[in-house]
Amino acid sequence: MQLFQCQKCSQLLYFENTLCETCGSTLGYEPIGARLQALQADEDIWRPIADPSYDYRFCANAKYSACNWLIPAENSDLFCLACRHNRTIPALAEGENLLRWQKLEYAKHRLFYQLIKLRLPLPTNAELPGHGLVFDFLAEVQQPGAAKVMTGHDDGLITLNLQEADDAAREKLRAEMHEPYRTLLGHFRHEIGHFYWDLLVRDGGKLDRCREVFGDDRDDYNQALQRHYQFGAPADWQEHFISQYATTHPWEDFAETWAHYLHIIDTLETASAFRLGVHPGRIDDPELHADITLNPYGEGPVEGLIQAWLPLTFAVNSLNRSMGIADLYPFILSPTVVTKMGFIHDLVQGRMN
Repeated sequence: MQLFQCQKCSQLLYFENTLCETCGSTLGYEPIGARLQALQADEDIWRPIADPSYDYRFCANAKYSACNWLIPAENSDLFCLACRHNRTIPALAEGENLLRWQKLEYAKHRLFYQLIKLRLPLPTNAELPGHGLVFDFLAEVQQPGAAKVMTGHDDGLITLNLQEADDAAREKLRAEMHEPYRTLLGHFRHEIGHFYWDLLVRDGGKLDRCREVFGDDRDDYNQALQRHYQFGAPADWQEHFISQYATTHPWEDFAETWAHYLHIIDTLETASAFRLGVHPGRIDDPELHADITLNPYGEGPVEGLIQAWLPLTFAVNSLNRSMGIADLYPFILSPTVVTKMGFIHDLVQGRMN
């Protein structure tokens, strides 16, 4: 992600900040221009200090401290470009639901930052009836026999179990499922991959091309899922897949690879914003040296991203180990995985005929 700075006092800011801790300015994110604005109030209208000719309102979810995004004042929508896709949120007065929903929204808004920057279509259900992008954030009912909430995607509807926002519960699931990585942002990036498989591959005339790279999606999904949980991934899975779960079925392979593509471009943008360079001493291997200066959202082959990514992850993984914590990126990008990532890169860049 890019760096943000208070327009009033130049304090560096995080994407989620609602208040500048240095000068006290109220902050709001304007998604089209990708600007975190320092604001001044005029009754119910907020104007950027840097350019008071624009009038904004806050998203209706700002009152719950779940959103800091702005809406043009002349727009009649109550919700911002990210929150308008919510269909169901949990009962906020119950238990830890409010805090957990806030965590889900922080992750979802980071996802939408990327989707907007990539200029990907974001149809609502009103715009694409029955197939638009919709979110249900559901809390499980703690009663005997109550149905479990399954995180997943179904024809535009993305459901997330609110329990995933409980760090301890999520870590327990990560360990039980032998996953090296499990985060809220990772869930969002994976499930949105299924949505764009429908929208860009299936409905976009790219099925044959996708099957050449990821395999035949017509294989029975339920049988594939049962086989995966019974027998696990093949012994040589790292030669062909980004994760063990990606071996389950071509749909999961696509979604897992899509998620990692978003991981990579977001992290590279952050590294570029900090002007990071990786030049390990006494190591002459050029593949471990890089100045992270590229725009990962720009044009160019996927190899440029990978050439910057590999030295960066080697350095950051080494830093993590110095702190006694797990690798930031415990995955291997084999040539086959890079080819799959190249497919997704060309797909989102609109370079695939």
